Amino acid sequence: MPLKTINPTATKAWGKLEKHYQEIKDQKMVDFFAEDTSRADKFQLKWNNFLVDYSKNRINSTTKDLLLELANEVELKDAIEKQFNGDKINQTEGREVLHTALRGSNKPKEVEETLQKIKIFSEEVISGEWKGYTGKTITDVVNIGIGGSDLGPQMVVDSLKFYRNHLGVHFISNVDGDHVMETIKDLNPETTLFLIVSKTFTTQETITNATTARKWFLESASQEDVAKHFVAVSTNLESVKEFGIADQNIFPMWNWVGGRFSLWSAVGLSIACAVGFDNFQSLLNGAGKMDEHFKTTDFKDNIPVTLALLSIWYNNFFDAETEAIIPYSQYLQKLVPYLQQGIMESNGKSVSRDGNKISYQTGTIVWGEPGTNSQHAFFQLIHQGTKLIPCDFVGFKKSLHGNREHQDKLMANFFAQTEALLKGKTPAQVEEELKDMDAEKAATLKPFKVFEGNKPTNTLLIDELTPESLGSLIALYEHKLFVQGVIWNIFSYDQWGVELGKQLASGILKQLETKDFSKPQDASTQSLLKAYLS
Repeated sequence: MPLKTINPTATKAWGKLEKHYQEIKDQKMVDFFAEDTSRADKFQLKWNNFLVDYSKNRINSTTKDLLLELANEVELKDAIEKQFNGDKINQTEGREVLHTALRGSNKPKEVEETLQKIKIFSEEVISGEWKGYTGKTITDVVNIGIGGSDLGPQMVVDSLKFYRNHLGVHFISNVDGDHVMETIKDLNPETTLFLIVSKTFTTQETITNATTARKWFLESASQEDVAKHFVAVSTNLESVKEFGIADQNIFPMWNWVGGRFSLWSAVGLSIACAVGFDNFQSLLNGAGKMDEHFKTTDFKDNIPVTLALLSIWYNNFFDAETEAIIPYSQYLQKLVPYLQQGIMESNGKSVSRDGNKISYQTGTIVWGEPGTNSQHAFFQLIHQGTKLIPCDFVGFKKSLHGNREHQDKLMANFFAQTEALLKGKTPAQVEEELKDMDAEKAATLKPFKVFEGNKPTNTLLIDELTPESLGSLIALYEHKLFVQGVIWNIFSYDQWGVELGKQLASGILKQLETKDFSKPQDASTQSLLKAYLS
């Protein structure tokens, strides 16, 4: 069954929220805390090794109740059940949305079989049992893909660097020739294994890069040696075989797994090679546990639902266009680029599920950078700029290498920033700070040192960065975007917006090759093409 089509702005809850927003929009969070000493406990969720504090938000109990009323009125529970039951909720593409089936306790038979194949393959490569064409063991694995076939695996491999083994794992995505050449220039073809990840095996960037890698490989090896150094994750068996990849080296993909949610499948082959299959399985288990929490927990205690509703509140009532995610771990430096794809490609839609133009705001712009680096980069805008930017702060209680001095300084900044965004700095506090300064100079400086405060944040405090907790964290944001899409009445799982540029690029490539500019085109593009070729 398809998802129901319910315009959120036509619900009773939306109307109540609009009225409530007018009542609450200028109120201060510090006053909420002063009025209710138990606020921190009331607006806090605990699950497994996650603590989520959302008390530093511009909401009260009424706000929460109305947002939950909205979730119920758009029949979110029904949508969740349809997703997990395998209904074709990706209606425009006629597909189920079942990446959750890759990590649950009751996996389909084909998923279990593929996991076993991943286990055998990764263990052979890691142990040295897998040999290259000259009999040497593999030292480097190169993942060639783009979008979900690159961002997800690369993010996880980078995030779990602490758990990495001896293998060098590299990623090639951009069709920019400098990218592929810089990646392979110091590798040894005798000890390098390439993983080509493409559902259709026709993606321009991936096939171009794979062909270049094969050409480089064949400079010192023969065509029959390709079978020992190239592996594919694809559904296009015929094209894979034509490339020279042996049948036993082909891993399946399924139409019911969207690209940007595919790291849990054989697309995660590079993850299993980098950190070992047991850690890959722990990653899946962590995501599966978050799936269960999302599916079964009452909305008022449900972490993904809560974070999604807060995002709706700021996006659709406060007109906040962006939200920042700030992980206080350098290991998670690729988390935000990964989430950008998942969130912005999913919910960047302007047509409702009934095919009509939408009159309200949908997908938020997601951005961020690890702390404390980000504090020295863009926090000025968040603290004293004119834009309201809700932030998620993600931190861990324990440092993986155990350096307590560094960890305490890192987390002191983590907690201080959310406090500063909450409280700000009043004119009276600034006056006290400048009391020993010349009066005229202090008066001139005073307005520049005032912080308005009242900036909303969520704090996600997790015990430790492990494969399991990372899996849970990623799944949390997957479910958050799903909830947003349901409420906004859009299809989150198609991606027609990426197709037009691809289509035009194909035609332009022919023009560049033939130097034929007779095709009708806008004057700017024609001028630029001619300048490029001059």
